[in-house]
Amino acid sequence: MFNRGIAKDQMEATAMGTPPTERKECVIVFGRYPVPGRVKTRLIPALGAAGAAELHRRLSEQTLVTCFDYGRQANARIHYCYDGGTPQQIDRWLPLPGITHSHQRTGDLGQRMAGAFDAAFHEGCERVVLVGTDVPDLSAAQLTAAFTALESHDVVLGPSSDGGYWLVGLKRRLDLFSDMAWGNHRVLENTLRRVRRLGLRHARLKVLHDLDTPEDLKIQYSQAKWPRPYLSVVIPALNEAENLVTTLAPLRRPDVEVVVADGGSQDRTAEVAAAMGARVISAPRGRAHQQNAGARKSQGAVLLFLHADTLLPADFMDQIFEILMDPLVALGAFGFSTDYSGLGMGLITWATQLRSTRFHLPYGDQGLFLRPDTYVKLGGFPEVVIAEDLLLVRQARRVGKIAIAPSVVVTSGRRWRRYGVLWTTLVNYLIAGGCLAGVPPRYLAFLYGRNRAARRNVTMAEKRS
Repeated sequence: MFNRGIAKDQMEATAMGTPPTERKECVIVFGRYPVPGRVKTRLIPALGAAGAAELHRRLSEQTLVTCFDYGRQANARIHYCYDGGTPQQIDRWLPLPGITHSHQRTGDLGQRMAGAFDAAFHEGCERVVLVGTDVPDLSAAQLTAAFTALESHDVVLGPSSDGGYWLVGLKRRLDLFSDMAWGNHRVLENTLRRVRRLGLRHARLKVLHDLDTPEDLKIQYSQAKWPRPYLSVVIPALNEAENLVTTLAPLRRPDVEVVVADGGSQDRTAEVAAAMGARVISAPRGRAHQQNAGARKSQGAVLLFLHADTLLPADFMDQIFEILMDPLVALGAFGFSTDYSGLGMGLITWATQLRSTRFHLPYGDQGLFLRPDTYVKLGGFPEVVIAEDLLLVRQARRVGKIAIAPSVVVTSGRRWRRYGVLWTTLVNYLIAGGCLAGVPPRYLAFLYGRNRAARRNVTMAEKRS
């Protein structure tokens, strides 16, 4: 993710230079707003929809930062020309000041590129270079070479290993892109044929590799670095064999890894979880201990802490991905609902939504998700007997925004059925109020269970903490 502090310094430095409208060089970054299932589609079989979108996001940011740094050094204008997304989404995602952006025009790839060049020349630019976002080895030195070549040539091309090109540069409007067959290994060859037919002087840059296919992935990254799952789902479990089949079913996808942290179950929890494709680890009993142990074994770009009796919405991945596109979000959660429709449950659901959205205090049964670096910065879950989720969220509010997804999870209403809606709600509010007032959780633990087994579990966790 972009560093907002660095961006602020860059903004101040950029503001002292030439206004963007007076710059004669322009780098156009041609890309797409990252949405799972709509970008890097040829990589979906290997990485999953979210994994491919995450790779696209990283490559896009890397490209934009490279171009931004070049723009500062060379006093060039940087323009992001994108497909998909809205201007508001782009502003939220890209905090690099001085980068202008606009939607790509309609039409095929050639028409869209021609439109981007026309707009830059119309605004007074004299040398324009267009690059894509799928070349990991792009550098400021290569951009310098492209603009240097344009001083004595009409066209500059950066050939890619797949028969296309990763860069094209012009210094005036040219009919170079119309009626071209795109998406094949002869794009560069056909473009050069047209260049020669028009009698243009052209220069070629170094051949670079695009990253479009699983084979490209193997060339660019070591097996240890990629592929990696986008989402690591950490599930603390204790005698949850009955619930896990339903909870784990929608998580069997290539962009998700599941880590079930078992706290010493006496039923078939570990066996069921393993059969459903989860990685099962043993951890000291207690939700905080188990979740921290699971996080330490996770490899994903995002962590989701999910209760074993909580069902995710069908669009959970899209919601997580979109929320975390905002670099200012520290932690996200889903809306709340239960499978219990008893008396007063509707009011409880409304109050929970109010607590989450207005006061930014979601609980663990809403599915908490955050980036691993944020999790480390927060120190993980406080290893206390109860309310570890509340304490983590309160800490997260100090470092960033808390975002609530529009979709809801469905959590089991078994505690409300067992202890009653009034008593369960009263206990929840007493514990939350006490923790927020600074009362150590161990002094509130006696409220958590009304039967002997529940009190015994809390006592065991208290001794370890």
